[in-house]
Amino acid sequence: MLDLEVVPERSLGNEQWEFALGMPFSQAVSILQKHCRIIKNVQVLYSEQTPLSHDLILNLTQDGIKLLFDATNQRLKVIEVYDLSKVKLKYCGVHFNSQAIAPTIEQIDQSFGATHPGVYNPAEQLFHLNFRGLSFSFQLESWNEAPKYEIPHGAMVRRMHIYTGNNLQETRAPPMPLACFLGNIYAEYVDVLRDGAGPLGLKLRLLAAGSGVGVMADAKVRSMDRSIFFGDSCQDVLGALGSPHKVFYKSEDKVGARRRRWCLSPQRRFVTMLSNTGKTQLFLFFLCVFSVWPQFDNQMKIHSPSPHKQVPSKCNDYFFNFFTLGVDILFDSTTHLVKKFVLHTNYPGHYNFNIYHRCDFRIPLIIKKEGADSQAEDCILTTYSKWDQIQELLGHPMEKPVVLHRSSSANNTNPFGSTFCFGLQRMIFEVSSCFFWVCRTSMATHMQIY
Repeated sequence: MLDLEVVPERSLGNEQWEFALGMPFSQAVSILQKHCRIIKNVQVLYSEQTPLSHDLILNLTQDGIKLLFDATNQRLKVIEVYDLSKVKLKYCGVHFNSQAIAPTIEQIDQSFGATHPGVYNPAEQLFHLNFRGLSFSFQLESWNEAPKYEIPHGAMVRRMHIYTGNNLQETRAPPMPLACFLGNIYAEYVDVLRDGAGPLGLKLRLLAAGSGVGVMADAKVRSMDRSIFFGDSCQDVLGALGSPHKVFYKSEDKVGARRRRWCLSPQRRFVTMLSNTGKTQLFLFFLCVFSVWPQFDNQMKIHSPSPHKQVPSKCNDYFFNFFTLGVDILFDSTTHLVKKFVLHTNYPGHYNFNIYHRCDFRIPLIIKKEGADSQAEDCILTTYSKWDQIQELLGHPMEKPVVLHRSSSANNTNPFGSTFCFGLQRMIFEVSSCFFWVCRTSMATHMQIY
């Protein structure tokens, strides 16, 4: 049985780990994976049809705990303990719920002190006692008439919620705590830069934990803007974004590189997934890939008896994987210059879910109206746009999509079904099978389905 410390408006945890409000979904999953021998039977609950209307939930069925993540930013919003018989709870080091201590109204008053009168909900037959950032729900099944203000003596706690603010119904996921950065940088948003011909690069608003001399020096989140363009060198990217979490070399493919194999850093404890490009689910799992093909002379040997001979290629194109940014950057193996960008939306139900942090991006699209005097209009496509709305804005039927099955992946298992790839303005959008949300987008300087 877990023995956990309750910190109102902040966290639930112990000396080894804690679930903190504002924590990214992937970090909570990492904790569960690391302590899988202690925390077992975890369910992931989400809505396939309306993923932005319902919270993303991790249900710890063995321990009676639910972690509710905001559907938009995927940060921890509410911690719910719905079965207090399966867990020990303490506040300021003193237990108020255990096998020897029942969580009665008297025990809650003793541990947490006075607060405003409770509120009775006749539909649930529960009496809610609210503190700032903490709420207890008491079962009143044995009383025929519910009291107006006082909770009857001996009433037992049925549920407990930890959240930010004074109102559980209006609570929002707080910003990510400094302790959750762990030396990584995150993207607040990503803007796609483009001209009339097509995409040019990315502008990223980055967030990082402040650093300075002393433990408490510069203890705040810092923001900075960085731009990456096609044709930038590896050194340019490293100088702007720092070292990637992973460098992945593409395997050789003689039929147009239609397959992509994604290898993940084992120390990050993400689920290893193998995926093919071009797949789209209807959830905004966006992969924005921009492609550039600079022309350079063939590489020549130097310090060689035959300098005129071409050097055989020793490696293929390679990706810089920035998992916490939700971005991949592809470099040409010969020139070592940027040729593609990939942006991930990390919708649940997608084949690559939980590998990348959600990339909150904005892509300008040019909408051409019919008629001689009509002018082109701009609209902004975001991580949360629905694909059917994009098609309505375009006002003309699109070409048939490329269907991505991922049946040729090494593990040969894909329980999430097929996705579809649509080409639009030198971009490739991977859309979910429900045709609601874009899963990922590919953008290129010349249109190419690979």
